[in-house]
Order: sequence, then C-alpha cells, then structure tokens
Amino acid sequence: MTPPGDITLLLQQANQGDRHALDRLFPLIYDELHEMAHRQMRGEHGARTIGTTALVHEAYLKLSGGKSLPAASRAHFFGASARAMRQILIDYARRRTAAKRGGEVEQVNLEDQALAVDACAESLIDLDAALTRLAAFSVRLSQVIECRFFGGLSVEETAEVLQSSPRTVKREWRKARAWLYQELHGQRPAQ
Repeated sequence: MTPPGDITLLLQQANQGDRHALDRLFPLIYDELHEMAHRQMRGEHGARTIGTTALVHEAYLKLSGGKSLPAASRAHFFGASARAMRQILIDYARRRTAAKRGGEVEQVNLEDQALAVDACAESLIDLDAALTRLAAFSVRLSQVIECRFFGGLSVEETAEVLQSSPRTVKREWRKARAWLYQELHGQRPAQ
C-alpha cells in the first residue's frame, strides 16, 4: 500500500493541472480501487455484465473526468470512489432492467470476476431508491452505507473517510442497516 501522504500529494498536484501527477497516481491507487470493486462481488451469483476491472476504470474515469479529483485526502478520494462505484452499478442495473423489458441483449463477459448486476438489478434499484430516502432523513447514514456496502470499506476506513471514530461508524452502520431493512421489507429486522 502506498503511503497516504503520497496519494494526497499527487491528488493535489493533479488538481493544480499537473497531468504527470495524474499519470503517476493511477498505478498507485489501482490495486486498492480493484480490491474495493472486488469486495462488491463477494457473494454475487447469476448472469454477469460488468467486471471488476471495468468498474474500476469507469469509476476512475468518472472521478478524473471533472475539473478536479476529490483531493482533500486519500480517504476523501476513496470515499468519492465508493460513491462513483455505487452510481455506476445503479446505472448498469437500470439499463439491464430496461433491456429485459425491451428484448434480447447480448451479454459480454469482460473477465472472470464479473459483477452479477443482472441477477440483482431490481434489488439494486430498490436499494438506491431507499438510500435516496435515507439521505433525505440522514445524509450521514447514507454515506456510511455508500462506504461500507458500495465501497467495501472497513469500519476503520469508513471512519477515516467520514472523519469519525470506528465506534461511531459501527453504531451508524447498525442504525442505517436497520432503517434500510425496515424500508425494504416493511418490518423490523430479527435481533
């Protein structure tokens, strides 16, 4: 793992217009972004439409395509990466459910480790809608879900991104999951 200060420095240089800093940055963060995307795929089954590599590249392009990269810190960058991955996965899920209603779509498997968006497209869309409602109730709880679920970040990494303590993140994670469960299933989760 690259020291956090190196990544933050390169992010800041890239935001000041140094394209060479951006070129040096991507190889340093690639493995961590790939692991973040891979964590999304644990436990996923069914037809596959997007791979970890494609998810990493799309998230990076989404982040680097704007005027500047999220550069407050390494943690801030990876939090923004988790949000970008969420948006990409939801977009894929929406396109997939629309395609199912519109006819045959040829599936292209880009690699062995691919995300099963097809099998859970409707669930992802429902989850995204519930997260939008959760953000209206509590932006903070929504951010915890984005980091932990979509970003695959640990409690400690989420605490760093949200500038909080791990204990607070654990409490917010439990609260957010309970709220989402009730929202998605209309009942209280079993304790």
